[in-house]
Amino acid sequence: VQLVESEGGLVQPGGSLRLSCTASGFTFSTYDMSWHRQAPGKERELVARFPSNGGSTNYADSVKGRFTISRDNAKNTVYLQMNSLKPEDTAVYFCYAKRVFLPTLITDYWGQGTQVTVSS
Repeated sequence: VQLVESEGGLVQPGGSLRLSCTASGFTFSTYDMSWHRQAPGKERELVARFPSNGGSTNYADSVKGRFTISRDNAKNTVYLQMNSLKPEDTAVYFCYAKRVFLPTLITDYWGQGTQVTVSS
């Protein structure tokens, strides 16, 4: 099983960046996909989520209106389009896949993380 994220990078405030995460080794379309991030000294937090059933996407309040999560099941890939980036968006971004088979049986996978730095 692998979740391979694209490289992040250094972006100026107000700029844009698109992250991608390509999955292999499991049935991608049946997993809820999400992006999380962790800034230095802070806990990892949910940024955006795209459920497997095609339901509504969810976003952290801090990124609503600026970030968009999407997925392409044919390519086993989930994307995070980040616009109007702010210095406080600086963090390591992680791709996450989760499937709940039963309340007591959950399978999940994390990507390796990619650094996004927003700075002038």
